[in-house]
Amino acid sequence: MAGRHGQGDAAGDQGRSGAKAPGLDFPRPLTTVDIVIFTIRQEALQVLLVRRGSGPGEPFPGTFALPGGFVDIARDRDLEACARRKLAEKTGVVSPYLEQLGSWGSADRDPRGWSATHAYFALIPGSAVEAALAADVQWFPLEGTGVTPKLAFDHAEILQAAVQRLRNKVEYTSLPAYLMPKEFTLPELQRTYEIVLDRALEKSAFRTRMLSADLIEPIAKMRKGPNRPAQLYRLKKTAAPVYFARTFNAPE
Repeated sequence: MAGRHGQGDAAGDQGRSGAKAPGLDFPRPLTTVDIVIFTIRQEALQVLLVRRGSGPGEPFPGTFALPGGFVDIARDRDLEACARRKLAEKTGVVSPYLEQLGSWGSADRDPRGWSATHAYFALIPGSAVEAALAADVQWFPLEGTGVTPKLAFDHAEILQAAVQRLRNKVEYTSLPAYLMPKEFTLPELQRTYEIVLDRALEKSAFRTRMLSADLIEPIAKMRKGPNRPAQLYRLKKTAAPVYFARTFNAPE
């Protein structure tokens, strides 16, 4: 996607504003990639934020921002490669789902000069990241479409766009499955959908939809609990999300 007004930026890399490339007769804007990383923790949809440094010349020192940084033309063959590199640097894991959200740019969103950012959002199982997080990052629960800390640059607007995109797509896709651990029960999968959508879903309709989709498969294990054992499932080995014929708002 392209063409959103003023948003996005880096979270601590170094860059130059107005530099000219050999053979070019016009200044280049700062070019960054930012990532909205979602997970489910403590029964809530949460987003990963990084605290910016306080060194000389750092804009918005000490504030929280989305993870990201400047495109490294020596290492990043394209924007997605930059997003995956930044994701790995902050979480130590590979996201099972990464989607481009949009592009934002303006002359006043970064005090260092004209800048443009390309934003992505990623989904990560909460169980996969806790031990591998970088020291300067922290999870924050979503409150509506935002978080409590004031974010640097225009990252609050990017975050809002990402939350809205995720919730809209969850209505008719299997995206919450990428937030699940390797093994899970159907009630656990339903609860994840409900957390992301911020509303309850009807149990029998949800079960019918999940079992009829080419999405999950039972494994030869049961989850023991206070009631009768529950069947465990796992995602089928497919890279693409499942698209449902109807949204969860529509009658089955």
